[in-house]
Amino acid sequence: MMCPLSSFRKNWACVWTVLEGGSLIFFKDSKHSSSSGIKYPSVPSSPEFNVNLHGASLSWAHKDRSSRKNVLELKTQDCSEYLIQHDLDSIASMWHNLLKITLMGKLIFSLFAASPTPCERFSKTMPHSLFDYSNASCLVAAFWHYPSSDSDSHRIRNMLRKFLLRRPSLQYLRDRGYIKDQVFGCALQDLCDREKSKVPHFVRQCIATVEKRGLDIDGLYRISGNLATIQNLRFRVDHNEYLDLDGGQWDDVHVITGALKLFFRELPEPLFPFSYFNRLIAAAKVIDPAKRRHHLREVVYSLPPANFNTSRVLFQHLSRVVEFREKNRMSLQSIAIIFGPTLLRPQDEEGNIAMYMFFQNQVMEQILSQTSYIFPES
Repeated sequence: MMCPLSSFRKNWACVWTVLEGGSLIFFKDSKHSSSSGIKYPSVPSSPEFNVNLHGASLSWAHKDRSSRKNVLELKTQDCSEYLIQHDLDSIASMWHNLLKITLMGKLIFSLFAASPTPCERFSKTMPHSLFDYSNASCLVAAFWHYPSSDSDSHRIRNMLRKFLLRRPSLQYLRDRGYIKDQVFGCALQDLCDREKSKVPHFVRQCIATVEKRGLDIDGLYRISGNLATIQNLRFRVDHNEYLDLDGGQWDDVHVITGALKLFFRELPEPLFPFSYFNRLIAAAKVIDPAKRRHHLREVVYSLPPANFNTSRVLFQHLSRVVEFREKNRMSLQSIAIIFGPTLLRPQDEEGNIAMYMFFQNQVMEQILSQTSYIFPES
């Protein structure tokens, strides 16, 4: 892991990083290497410095702070700032999530601080399995348990029991604004009401970013982005963190499209609610083209406000994607296959799955081909 070795240095140094309870400890880089990769001594050297995470904040660094990718910005309570970086998206995301969990868990750590147990220094017999040697970029993550007596365990259990009994109710925390409902997995109308918007902000932000990057990119919505990065994006959205999709962390447009698809997959009810499944299929079965598009428009216009407005924004966007099919190789049929099972499905899926997929694709194709009629530009 790369990190400046002081809060005022601008150069970077390769260090071992150890998360120990409420502290982040940095060690000098190992100079030992071999053809098989980097070898680490069984006993770490003296720490370069120790960062107390109490009261600290963590965020992804904006690109004006560093030209490197996957840079974390850690600000401590004493106003020191540290930039931490790893080349691999998955490793950087893992550390981001671990540090976030640690910072959120400081309340529980403070309970232990009242009756601390002795903390032993690094043991000369510390097993190698405590370290992650999977990368040759000097990243070490160590987690271990300190020995404690039965009385220590009993005291800790009592402290946790008292903490849990005194904890406020979930509704109380929501009323005070300490806990907010998440974005992913939230009912569409509830999300729009909470955000005071007609269409979820995240949906608009993803669509705007994709169109800004260019609709001629090969395989839009077909090619999968890095799953760890998509989950990291979801984590930030759900925790109401500032989100700049133009930052270096989200350079891959397929991460943005993957997150947008995930948002719609995790809705409690699909964009076209369960009660509309049979109505949409019946409308798509109408033989006469003029009557068919009229019936489809009637059904779509009867959707709940949040569903209708979100459908309009999404289908207008997907229609623009199809316009670039010669370059992005995303035909109307391809988009229908990808989004059909996500946006339209029956509540009871125990029937003929092949038949359901056929009708899902048919409805999607019909709506996409008639987007300008069903969702005219305002």
